[in-house]
Parts: sequence; structure tokens; C-alpha cells
Amino acid sequence: MAIVTMKRLRLLAMREDREALLDDLQRLGCVEVSEPTLDGQEESGAEELLSRLTPPDTQALSQAQMGILKHYGAKGRGFLTPRPQTSKEELCSPQAAARQDQAVAGVLAGERQVNALLAQGEKLASQRSALAPWLALDVPLESRSTPRLLVQFGTLTAARPFEEAAGAVQAASELAELREASAGREVRYCLLVCHVSAQEAVLEALRDFGWSRLSMDGWTGTAQENDARLAREQEQTAGELQQAREALASMGDRLDDLCRAADRAALDIRREEGRIKLRDTEQTFLLQGWVPAEQWEKVQTALERYPCAYELEDPAEEEYPQVPVQLKNNWFTRPLSMVTEMYSLPAYGTLDPNPLMAPFFILFYGIMLADMGYGLLMILGSVFVLKKVRPKGGMWNFFALLGLCGVSTFVMGAITGGFFGDFLTQLTTVMGMENPIVLPALFTPLNDTMMILVGAMCLGFVQILTGMAISVVQKIRAGKFMDALWEEITWWVVFLGLGLMVLGVTNLVLYAGLVLVVAGPGKITGIFGSLYNHITGYFGDILSYSRLMALMLAGSVIAQVFNTLGAIPGNVVIFLVISLAGNALNFALNLLGCYVHDLRLQCLEFFKNFYVDGGRPFRPIDLTTKYYDVVK
Repeated sequence: MAIVTMKRLRLLAMREDREALLDDLQRLGCVEVSEPTLDGQEESGAEELLSRLTPPDTQALSQAQMGILKHYGAKGRGFLTPRPQTSKEELCSPQAAARQDQAVAGVLAGERQVNALLAQGEKLASQRSALAPWLALDVPLESRSTPRLLVQFGTLTAARPFEEAAGAVQAASELAELREASAGREVRYCLLVCHVSAQEAVLEALRDFGWSRLSMDGWTGTAQENDARLAREQEQTAGELQQAREALASMGDRLDDLCRAADRAALDIRREEGRIKLRDTEQTFLLQGWVPAEQWEKVQTALERYPCAYELEDPAEEEYPQVPVQLKNNWFTRPLSMVTEMYSLPAYGTLDPNPLMAPFFILFYGIMLADMGYGLLMILGSVFVLKKVRPKGGMWNFFALLGLCGVSTFVMGAITGGFFGDFLTQLTTVMGMENPIVLPALFTPLNDTMMILVGAMCLGFVQILTGMAISVVQKIRAGKFMDALWEEITWWVVFLGLGLMVLGVTNLVLYAGLVLVVAGPGKITGIFGSLYNHITGYFGDILSYSRLMALMLAGSVIAQVFNTLGAIPGNVVIFLVISLAGNALNFALNLLGCYVHDLRLQCLEFFKNFYVDGGRPFRPIDLTTKYYDVVK
């Protein structure tokens, strides 16, 4: 239950062994490859050598990225279906790769055909839409002007009647005619025919009506003839599109190969991401990275099969910000990594907060939700998913934490006598039982509100003292005892003195604490500033834990309100419908609300006393996949 100790690895090996060695390291999954760096203790010749080393070709990485079939492979097998297992040989063998590539090529070809037919259909629809205004005109669209005759297709504004435009044309010349094909809300589609001798006068007359010439290049025959042809082509294209879609739909048996291809590409990418950070010469390559100290023996065994030279060393303290962080926890504290990673990983060389936070987080969650029914649902949901789906990584942490918080919620519900609020009491009352069921309780949120409020703030005070104690230990280990004395120990004496004064034992301890408070800052202004900051700070922190009582009370009241509403009609069916719907809503809201408020208490009230954030997660080249679990 700590931060894993990391070792820096420098490896020089033959270039011909590069792919096989990277493959072995990926199978181990415990080496993070980083960019090579040089420190001041290196020989000058090494710096000259590193300057001659070049990154390998990145084209392989691009090709691997292009091989991921996100669109077709992302369908998965359903949330509640566990991922099947396979070996790396089964996933990446030449025969399997060829079959997967064939499936990928077939699906991509089908998708390209569907997209092409969709584009063709849109093009035909657009052409028919362009022809629609001219359907009433029985004039070939390829009609063009001659040396003696002007022929123009065009539009007029629809704001003025067509008769005015036609009259203007006739007034300009008797050797001209304007025909209207159709009219829309904005424009009129017209055909103008006139003798070239009257061309200038007619066009000048039409200028006042917004005449705009349209080009009909590329069309032959009348608009009706072209529209009929396009309709036939549309029908043919629709049939081909339907066939292409059916062909794609029939490829459902290739989904397994698509998933395997996506996972194989993901492995290739992870290996190439590591390979791109290597530095090569014509015969050798240099690898630099990080290895967990407890995993080094496995790595060393794998390296012994190759002619290579390697160096393992501990990072210097000034290098800690660059060292990756991996947390090592047991079954109880590991789920809390979800909370820690959401905030920030601890800096390397500091303290893992999970073991210290786990009891408080789980207890506080149970206090806020405090219902046996809700806790039972959380436990059953957690066990079902963990056993049936077998999630990994963050999903495992989520459902494991859900189960632990469910146990705490169930226990606190048993203490407060809550089972979906007062569900059993109201149900037995609606059923007409003479002695309704009332669950026993040590205390209840409605009747013992002040006691719960005081208890919540006492628990908060205990967590704050725990954080201060951790800070004291860290400062003493770092040789900063005086900082611990003036910052935490002084206020411990004050707190103890206040407690003894309230109990009527003695006031001397409080006086001693006040002397330490005054002696710490040294200046009058510092004394008042320290007093104000600490008193308001500790009071605000402790008061913040009143949310434990507030959420417990809110959840209990909401559940009882829905149960009461359901019991008013006196019908069991109506009661069950209203009560279950209301409790489902209450459960969903509090499931998230309790997590958010619990997270706030840990991050703002607890972590600030000792936690040093800023850690970088450890990301080795490994066999992480999406659709299959690759077994070693």
C-alpha cells in the first residue's frame, strides 16, 4: 500500500533484435519507454553518440493508426458480456492477421460503395431539384442563341407581376417574347427569345425586373425528358444502395475478426509508441525507460536472451517530477485509486493517500446514504458486474468501490432503521396489518438530528487530526520538527486545552497552547493573522462535515415523502408504483450526490494537510486491448 519504487533503465542492444525485444517487453507489460536524456555525469563521447542517433521511421505508427476500425469495431458485445480471452499468438499470427485484414478490406470496400451510392443519390436529387422549375417548358434545354436570334433562360424577381415584365418586353420590341415556366416565392423562371436587333432594348427593359441569366450547359432534351431519365437513375441507385447495405449487414459474422483487428492494431500502436522513442544507429539501438523495482527480475530474465548491455539506477531526488507513479494497493484500498486519479496522482517520493483515505471515504458514504435497501442494491450490482463482466482498470475500481460503499450504506441503514425509507412500515399499513413493521434503530435522522450533526462534526475533527498527524510525521522524517511544532503540535495543545477546560479539569493546558500560538509567528501582526487563519480555517473545515448529516436527513425525508404519497390512495399496487419510482429517483440522485460530497471532503479538507499532488501515471508498453483480454 504505497507508491512503487521505480528504477531507470538504460539498454543498448543490437538493432536486429529490436522488434523481438520490444515484443518481449510488451508481453511483460512493466517497462515504460521514455525519451533518452543525458546527465552531467555521462562521458563526453556518449553525448556525441546520442547526437548522431535518430528516431526511427514513424510511418509504421501512422499505418497502425489507420488500421483501427473504430466505426465498425466499436460495437462491442454489450455492457454485461465479459470480454473473451485470447493469446497474443492467436491474435497476431500471420494466418489470423490475413483473415482479419481480409475482413477489414471487405467491410471498408462495402462502406466505400455505400458512401459512393449515397453521394450519387444526392447528386441525382439535386439535379432533379434544379430541373423542377422548367418542367412546364417544352423547349429543349440545349437551345442556344444564333447569329439572328437571342435565346436566354433566366429568372425575374417575383415581387412584380409577370404581366408587367411581358408588357415591358413587348413595348421594347415586337420581335421579342418572354415566356414564364414557373414561379416561386422569390423568383420567376422564364425563357426570353428575341431578334438580335432588339437585344439591347429588351435586356435594358428587363433590368428593372431583376433579370438574371441562367446557364443550362450540359443538358439535352426537354426538362421533362431529363427528369424522367433522372428518376430512372434514382430508382436504380436506390436499388443498388439497398443491395450494398444488405451486403454490409450480412457481414455480421465478421465482427469478431474486426474486433481482433482493432485489438491487434492497438497492440501495434503501443509497441510503435515505444519504438518511436528509441534511438538507432546502423547496428544498435538505445532504450531508456522506467521499470518497477519489484518487476526487475522478470525484465532481467527476458534481457538475458539477447546480446545487450544495460544499466539500472535509482532516480535522483531532483528527477522525481519526471518519474512515473504506480500505486500498489490491496483489494480494500485499490478501488480508492478512482478517487485519487480523479484528483491527481501523488508526486513520486511522497505518500500514497489510498490506505489513509479508504476508511473515511467508505464510512462517510455510508453515513450520507444510510439505507439498507440502497446498500443492498449497491452490493448486488457490484457483485454481479465484477463476477459476470470481469471489468478491468477504472471500471473494476468503480464497481469495487460501489460494493464497499454499499456495505457501509447497509450497515448505517441497519443502525438508523431505514429500508427504502419507511417502506415496510407504509406497506404493511396499506395492507391493513394491525401491527405495522417498524425496523429497530439506534437513532433516526428525523428524531436525532442534532446528535447526528454533532457526531458528523466529531468525525470530521478526527479526520482533520489524522491529516495533521500524517503531516507531522512527514515533517519529522524530513528533519523539519520546528515546522511541525508551530504548525500542528501547537494547535493540538490548544484543542486539548479546550477539551480539558470544557470538562472542567484544568485551564493550564489551554494557556500553554496560547503561549505557543503567540511564540510561533514572532510578530504581533503575525499572531493575529495566524489566529484568524487557523481558527476560521479549522472551524470552517469542521463545519463542512455537517453535510454528512444534511445528506442523511435529505435522503431519508425524500424516501419517506414518496412512501407517504404512495400510501395515501390505500391501494397496494399504486403504493408500489409511486414508492418504487420515487425511491429509484432518490437512489440515483444520492448515489451521485454522496460521491461528490464525499470526494469534496477528502480532496479539500483531508488532502490539504499532507497530500502532494502532481504525479505522472506509469504507462508501460503492454497488452492493453478493448475487445479481448490477452492472456500471457
